[in-house]
Amino acid sequence: MNVSIVIPFLNEEESIPKLSEWIGEVMISHKLSYEIIWVDDGSTDSSWQIVEQLSNENKLNKGIKFRRNYGKSAALNSGFEVVEGEVVITMDADLQDSPEEIPALYDMIMKDGYDLVSGWKKKRHDPISKRWPSKVYNAINRKITGIQLHDFNCGLKAYKKVVVKNIEVYGEMHRFIPVIAKWAGFLKITEKVVSHQKREYGKTKFGLERYRRGFLDLLSITFVSRFGKRPMHLFGSLGTILFLIGLGIAFYLVYAKMFMMEYAMTDRPMFYFGILSMILGSQLFMTGFLSEMISRNSSERNKYQISHKIGLK
Repeated sequence: MNVSIVIPFLNEEESIPKLSEWIGEVMISHKLSYEIIWVDDGSTDSSWQIVEQLSNENKLNKGIKFRRNYGKSAALNSGFEVVEGEVVITMDADLQDSPEEIPALYDMIMKDGYDLVSGWKKKRHDPISKRWPSKVYNAINRKITGIQLHDFNCGLKAYKKVVVKNIEVYGEMHRFIPVIAKWAGFLKITEKVVSHQKREYGKTKFGLERYRRGFLDLLSITFVSRFGKRPMHLFGSLGTILFLIGLGIAFYLVYAKMFMMEYAMTDRPMFYFGILSMILGSQLFMTGFLSEMISRNSSERNKYQISHKIGLK
Protein backbone atom coordinates (compact mmCIF):
# COMPACT_ATOMS: atom_id res chain seq x y z
CA MET A 1 0.00 0.00 0.00
CA ASN A 2 1.32 3.44 -0.93
CA VAL A 3 -0.32 5.81 1.54
CA SER A 4 -2.01 5.65 4.93
CA ILE A 5 -3.88 8.81 5.90
CA VAL A 6 -4.50 9.32 9.61
CA ILE A 7 -7.25 11.83 10.38
CA PRO A 8 -8.12 12.60 14.02
CA PHE A 9 -11.42 14.41 14.47
CA LEU A 10 -13.81 15.78 17.03
CA ASN A 11 -17.36 16.74 16.02
CA GLU A 12 -16.74 17.20 12.29
CA GLU A 13 -19.92 15.62 10.89
CA GLU A 14 -20.28 18.17 8.07
CA SER A 15 -16.66 17.90 6.87
CA ILE A 16 -16.00 14.14 6.93
CA PRO A 17 -18.03 13.09 3.84
CA LYS A 18 -16.53 15.86 1.69
CA LEU A 19 -13.01 15.13 2.88
CA SER A 20 -13.36 11.39 2.20
CA GLU A 21 -14.62 12.04 -1.33
CA TRP A 22 -11.90 14.62 -1.99
CA ILE A 23 -9.15 12.24 -0.83
CA GLY A 24 -10.53 9.45 -3.01
CA GLU A 25 -10.52 11.65 -6.11
CA VAL A 26 -6.91 12.72 -5.55
CA MET A 27 -5.65 9.19 -4.85
CA ILE A 28 -7.38 7.69 -7.86
CA SER A 29 -6.18 10.42 -10.21
CA HIS A 30 -2.56 9.82 -9.11
CA LYS A 31 -2.91 6.02 -9.08
CA LEU A 32 -1.95 5.72 -5.42
CA SER A 33 -3.27 2.88 -3.27
CA TYR A 34 -4.40 4.15 0.11
CA GLU A 35 -6.31 3.73 3.34
CA ILE A 36 -7.91 6.33 5.58
CA ILE A 37 -7.71 5.83 9.35
CA TRP A 38 -10.40 7.98 10.96
CA VAL A 39 -9.82 8.44 14.72
CA ASP A 40 -12.82 9.74 16.64
CA ASP A 41 -11.57 11.61 19.69
CA GLY A 42 -14.82 11.40 21.63
CA SER A 43 -17.26 13.13 19.25
CA THR A 44 -20.74 13.86 20.55
CA ASP A 45 -22.37 14.49 17.16
CA SER A 46 -23.02 12.01 14.34
CA SER A 47 -19.40 11.94 13.12
CA TRP A 48 -18.83 8.28 14.04
CA GLN A 49 -22.04 7.13 12.36
CA ILE A 50 -20.84 8.85 9.19
CA VAL A 51 -17.49 7.04 9.40
CA GLU A 52 -19.31 3.74 9.85
CA GLN A 53 -21.38 4.47 6.76
CA LEU A 54 -18.28 5.40 4.75
CA SER A 55 -16.59 2.16 5.84
CA ASN A 56 -19.59 0.10 4.76
CA GLU A 57 -19.51 1.77 1.35
CA ASN A 58 -15.74 1.61 0.91
CA LYS A 59 -13.47 -0.62 3.02
CA LEU A 60 -10.58 1.80 2.49
CA ASN A 61 -12.22 3.89 5.21
CA LYS A 62 -11.26 2.46 8.60
CA GLY A 63 -11.99 3.83 12.04
CA ILE A 64 -11.01 3.98 15.69
CA LYS A 65 -13.39 5.45 18.26
CA PHE A 66 -12.37 6.63 21.73
CA ARG A 67 -14.90 6.35 24.55
CA ARG A 68 -14.08 9.93 25.55
CA ASN A 69 -11.90 12.82 24.48
CA TYR A 70 -8.20 12.04 25.00
CA GLY A 71 -6.64 14.66 22.72
CA LYS A 72 -5.01 14.82 19.33
CA SER A 73 -1.77 13.14 20.41
CA ALA A 74 -3.59 10.04 21.60
CA ALA A 75 -5.59 9.93 18.37
CA LEU A 76 -2.47 10.16 16.22
CA ASN A 77 -0.60 7.56 18.26
CA SER A 78 -3.50 5.11 17.95
CA GLY A 79 -3.61 5.69 14.21
CA PHE A 80 0.13 5.18 13.86
CA GLU A 81 -0.15 1.79 15.53
CA VAL A 82 -2.37 0.38 12.76
CA VAL A 83 -1.12 2.06 9.55
CA GLU A 84 0.12 -0.16 6.74
CA GLY A 85 1.16 2.28 4.00
CA GLU A 86 4.76 3.05 2.99
CA VAL A 87 4.07 6.74 3.58
CA VAL A 88 1.90 8.04 6.41
CA ILE A 89 0.03 11.32 5.98
CA THR A 90 -1.62 13.15 8.87
CA MET A 91 -4.19 15.86 8.30
CA ASP A 92 -7.05 17.58 10.08
CA ALA A 93 -10.67 16.77 9.34
CA ASP A 94 -11.93 20.35 9.08
CA LEU A 95 -11.16 20.73 5.33
CA GLN A 96 -8.46 23.33 6.04
CA ASP A 97 -5.78 20.86 4.88
CA SER A 98 -5.97 20.12 1.16
CA PRO A 99 -5.66 16.48 -0.03
CA GLU A 100 -4.22 17.91 -3.25
CA GLU A 101 -0.92 18.22 -1.37
CA ILE A 102 -0.66 14.47 -0.69
CA PRO A 103 0.99 13.34 -3.99
CA ALA A 104 3.78 15.92 -3.66
CA LEU A 105 4.35 14.99 -0.02
CA TYR A 106 4.43 11.32 -1.03
CA ASP A 107 7.11 12.04 -3.64
CA MET A 108 9.25 13.97 -1.15
CA ILE A 109 9.31 10.90 1.09
CA MET A 110 9.67 8.17 -1.56
CA LYS A 111 11.78 9.95 -4.20
CA ASP A 112 13.70 12.60 -2.26
CA GLY A 113 14.32 10.34 0.74
CA TYR A 114 13.09 12.55 3.55
CA ASP A 115 12.05 10.96 6.83
CA LEU A 116 9.48 13.62 7.66
CA VAL A 117 7.97 16.50 5.70
CA SER A 118 6.00 19.11 7.63
CA GLY A 119 3.48 21.39 6.00
CA TRP A 120 3.99 25.14 6.17
CA LYS A 121 0.84 27.22 5.92
CA LYS A 122 2.68 30.28 4.65
CA LYS A 123 -0.54 32.10 3.83
CA ARG A 124 -3.06 31.46 6.60
CA HIS A 125 -6.77 32.26 6.62
CA ASP A 126 -6.82 32.86 10.36
CA PRO A 127 -7.37 36.05 12.39
CA ILE A 128 -4.30 38.02 13.39
CA SER A 129 -4.89 36.98 17.01
CA LYS A 130 -3.85 33.46 15.96
CA ARG A 131 -1.21 34.29 13.33
CA TRP A 132 1.14 36.46 15.38
CA PRO A 133 1.28 34.29 18.51
CA SER A 134 1.94 31.36 16.16
CA LYS A 135 4.89 33.18 14.56
CA VAL A 136 6.46 33.92 17.95
CA TYR A 137 5.79 30.39 19.17
CA ASN A 138 7.41 28.81 16.10
CA ALA A 139 10.42 31.14 16.34
CA ILE A 140 11.01 29.99 19.94
CA ASN A 141 10.67 26.37 18.86
CA ARG A 142 13.26 26.81 16.10
CA LYS A 143 15.69 28.42 18.54
CA ILE A 144 15.35 25.72 21.20
CA THR A 145 15.16 22.62 18.99
CA GLY A 146 17.44 23.62 16.13
CA ILE A 147 14.85 22.30 13.65
CA GLN A 148 14.23 24.96 11.03
CA LEU A 149 10.47 24.62 10.49
CA HIS A 150 8.14 27.59 10.16
CA ASP A 151 4.98 25.79 11.27
CA PHE A 152 5.51 23.05 13.87
CA ASN A 153 1.80 22.81 14.57
CA CYS A 154 0.64 22.22 11.00
CA GLY A 155 -1.53 19.08 10.99
CA LEU A 156 -0.55 18.20 7.42
CA LYS A 157 2.62 16.11 7.59
CA ALA A 158 4.15 13.13 5.79
CA TYR A 159 6.30 10.40 7.34
CA LYS A 160 8.11 7.27 6.36
CA LYS A 161 6.30 4.36 7.93
CA VAL A 162 9.40 3.47 9.96
CA VAL A 163 9.24 6.88 11.66
CA VAL A 164 5.74 6.53 13.06
CA LYS A 165 6.43 2.95 14.13
CA ASN A 166 9.41 4.08 16.23
CA ILE A 167 8.06 7.11 18.04
CA GLU A 168 5.45 7.54 20.76
CA VAL A 169 3.16 10.57 20.83
CA TYR A 170 1.48 11.32 24.16
CA GLY A 171 0.06 14.17 26.22
CA GLU A 172 -0.04 17.10 23.81
CA MET A 173 3.23 16.26 22.08
CA HIS A 174 1.67 16.16 18.59
CA ARG A 175 3.01 19.69 18.16
CA PHE A 176 6.54 18.36 18.54
CA ILE A 177 6.53 15.21 16.44
CA PRO A 178 9.48 16.59 14.38
CA VAL A 179 11.40 17.01 17.65
CA ILE A 180 10.50 13.49 18.80
CA ALA A 181 11.51 12.11 15.39
CA LYS A 182 14.82 13.97 15.48
CA TRP A 183 15.75 12.59 18.90
CA ALA A 184 14.77 9.11 17.69
CA GLY A 185 17.47 9.44 15.01
CA PHE A 186 15.41 10.52 11.99
CA LEU A 187 17.32 13.58 10.85
CA LYS A 188 16.11 14.15 7.30
CA ILE A 189 13.36 16.61 8.18
CA THR A 190 12.11 19.37 5.90
CA GLU A 191 9.00 21.39 5.15
CA LYS A 192 6.76 22.15 2.20
CA VAL A 193 4.57 25.17 1.64
CA VAL A 194 0.97 23.97 1.59
CA SER A 195 -2.33 25.70 0.92
CA HIS A 196 -4.56 26.63 3.83
CA GLN A 197 -8.31 26.51 3.27
CA LYS A 198 -10.89 28.56 5.12
CA ARG A 199 -12.92 26.59 7.64
CA GLU A 200 -16.32 25.82 6.14
CA TYR A 201 -18.06 24.21 9.12
CA GLY A 202 -17.93 24.29 12.89
CA LYS A 203 -15.33 26.12 14.93
CA THR A 204 -11.72 25.60 15.94
CA LYS A 205 -11.04 23.24 18.84
CA PHE A 206 -7.91 25.14 19.93
CA GLY A 207 -7.51 28.53 21.63
CA LEU A 208 -4.60 30.69 22.78
CA GLU A 209 -4.21 28.40 25.80
CA ARG A 210 -2.44 25.91 23.53
CA TYR A 211 0.62 28.21 23.29
CA ARG A 212 1.19 28.18 27.06
CA ARG A 213 0.76 24.41 27.20
CA GLY A 214 2.85 24.01 24.09
CA PHE A 215 5.80 25.91 25.57
CA LEU A 216 5.74 23.74 28.69
CA ASP A 217 5.51 20.62 26.51
CA LEU A 218 8.52 21.83 24.53
CA LEU A 219 10.60 22.13 27.70
CA SER A 220 9.41 18.67 28.75
CA ILE A 221 10.23 16.93 25.46
CA THR A 222 13.61 18.70 25.27
CA PHE A 223 14.53 17.48 28.76
CA VAL A 224 13.28 13.93 28.21
CA SER A 225 15.00 13.67 24.82
CA ARG A 226 18.37 14.93 26.02
CA PHE A 227 18.52 13.71 29.59
CA GLY A 228 15.88 10.98 29.91
CA LYS A 229 18.52 8.25 30.23
CA ARG A 230 21.07 10.40 32.11
CA PRO A 231 19.26 12.84 34.43
CA MET A 232 22.29 13.10 36.73
CA HIS A 233 24.14 14.95 33.97
CA LEU A 234 21.67 17.82 34.27
CA PHE A 235 20.63 17.89 37.92
CA GLY A 236 24.01 16.78 39.21
CA SER A 237 25.85 19.45 37.22
CA LEU A 238 23.49 22.24 38.26
CA GLY A 239 23.52 21.05 41.87
CA THR A 240 27.32 20.87 42.00
CA ILE A 241 27.69 24.37 40.54
CA LEU A 242 25.22 25.89 43.01
CA PHE A 243 26.76 24.07 45.96
CA LEU A 244 30.28 25.23 45.03
CA ILE A 245 29.06 28.82 44.66
CA GLY A 246 27.52 28.66 48.15
CA LEU A 247 30.65 27.01 49.56
CA GLY A 248 32.80 29.72 48.00
CA ILE A 249 30.66 32.42 49.62
CA ALA A 250 30.93 30.67 52.99
CA PHE A 251 34.75 30.45 52.78
CA TYR A 252 34.96 34.12 51.81
CA LEU A 253 32.82 35.17 54.76
CA VAL A 254 34.90 33.06 57.17
CA TYR A 255 38.11 34.59 55.78
CA ALA A 256 36.65 38.10 56.04
CA LYS A 257 35.63 37.48 59.64
CA MET A 258 38.96 36.03 60.74
CA PHE A 259 41.48 38.16 58.83
CA MET A 260 39.66 41.35 57.79
CA MET A 261 37.91 41.91 61.11
CA GLU A 262 34.56 42.46 59.45
CA TYR A 263 31.26 42.42 61.36
CA ALA A 264 29.23 39.29 61.99
CA MET A 265 28.72 37.04 58.99
CA THR A 266 25.01 36.72 59.65
CA ASP A 267 24.59 40.49 59.25
CA ARG A 268 25.53 40.26 55.58
CA PRO A 269 22.92 39.34 52.92
CA MET A 270 25.61 37.34 51.15
CA PHE A 271 25.56 34.84 54.02
CA TYR A 272 21.94 33.91 53.29
CA PHE A 273 22.58 33.69 49.55
CA GLY A 274 25.41 31.27 50.27
CA ILE A 275 23.27 29.09 52.53
CA LEU A 276 20.42 29.10 49.98
CA SER A 277 22.81 28.19 47.20
CA MET A 278 24.21 25.21 49.12
CA ILE A 279 20.73 23.97 50.06
CA LEU A 280 19.43 24.24 46.49
CA GLY A 281 22.60 22.63 45.17
CA SER A 282 22.22 19.69 47.53
CA GLN A 283 18.56 19.27 46.60
CA LEU A 284 19.29 19.33 42.87
CA PHE A 285 22.11 16.83 43.30
CA MET A 286 19.84 14.47 45.25
CA THR A 287 17.12 14.92 42.62
CA GLY A 288 19.60 13.86 39.95
CA PHE A 289 20.76 10.91 42.05
CA LEU A 290 17.21 9.66 42.66
CA SER A 291 16.29 10.20 39.00
CA GLU A 292 19.32 8.20 37.96
CA MET A 293 18.30 5.35 40.26
CA ILE A 294 14.79 5.35 38.78
CA SER A 295 16.17 5.49 35.25
CA ARG A 296 18.53 2.58 35.80
CA ASN A 297 15.68 0.43 37.10
CA SER A 298 13.37 1.32 34.21
CA SER A 299 12.40 -1.42 31.75
CA GLU A 300 13.23 1.06 28.95
CA ARG A 301 16.80 1.74 30.09
CA ASN A 302 18.47 -0.35 27.37
CA LYS A 303 16.03 0.18 24.51
CA TYR A 304 17.57 2.15 21.66
CA GLN A 305 16.64 3.02 18.09
CA ILE A 306 18.45 0.63 15.71
CA SER A 307 18.24 1.38 11.99
CA HIS A 308 20.10 -1.61 10.48
CA LYS A 309 21.68 -4.95 11.40
CA ILE A 310 24.11 -7.11 9.43
CA GLY A 311 24.53 -10.83 10.00
CA LEU A 312 22.19 -10.81 13.00
CA LYS A 313 18.61 -11.88 13.50
